[in-house]
Amino acid sequence: MITQEQFDQEVRTIIANAIREDVGDGDHSSLACIPENARGKAKILVKDKGVIGGVNFAKKIFAYVDKNLRLDVRIEDGTEVKFGDVVMYIEGPSQSILKAERAVLNSMQRMSAIATKTRHFVNLIKGTNTQILDTRKTTPGIRVLEKWAVKIGGGENHRFALYDMIMLKDNHIDFAGGITKAIETTKLYLKETGKDLKIMVEARDLSEVEEILRNDGVYRILLDNFDYEDTRKAVAMIGDKCLTESSGNINEATIRHYAECGVDYISCGALTHSVHNMDLSLKAVK
Repeated sequence: MITQEQFDQEVRTIIANAIREDVGDGDHSSLACIPENARGKAKILVKDKGVIGGVNFAKKIFAYVDKNLRLDVRIEDGTEVKFGDVVMYIEGPSQSILKAERAVLNSMQRMSAIATKTRHFVNLIKGTNTQILDTRKTTPGIRVLEKWAVKIGGGENHRFALYDMIMLKDNHIDFAGGITKAIETTKLYLKETGKDLKIMVEARDLSEVEEILRNDGVYRILLDNFDYEDTRKAVAMIGDKCLTESSGNINEATIRHYAECGVDYISCGALTHSVHNMDLSLKAVK
């Protein structure tokens, strides 16, 4: 995963771009009818149910827009919420509250949806030793927020991007000339470049698992689109030689069955690419 410094820089970039995109040369609706020195109070209201996410990110947005805004947070990230709950109160310059409104709501609605779905999947495999992972199937430009939301929901993060782990998937293997060739050339590349990256290799069937195991230096084997029987066989074959991960069309109905096969991880793109945003609103408090 990326460093904390990289994470923080991604967050700063997202906030700056969100405000640039939404505000441009000014929030002319507010500038036109609200005095510059007017002060107000607002609340973020839940109009749905699920797991709240993005509270700490919202704090950063409000601080970026105006350090004079004061927040009274009533519900923290990762808390289950229901219709009518108030997540926080915001008090300060009215123009600043409205300037930050849409960036805050859009991000919190998205992050809450992901946190909610992740929590649901985590609960489905409770009692097993398997952990839920996200993927790179994220919205371009806001990946760090979506992966942050997965953590809020109780899941774990896979690699952040193409640069922080070697992941030899089917296309890499086919273009490289086979599994063994791909692994050998990868290890040579890492040695020549001095990069310290873990190697993960995808297997499409049990014979490919066998071939991967004949090579040293593999951190994790990805069992892609295996059925339950072959997953159990693969887990037994691999033992403690490296970690195991299942992926490929795993859903609510099948996820526990895969976890019970004994894999260390299950990765699920649906955590980030198939969610329904939580309904939140910002309302003035009179």
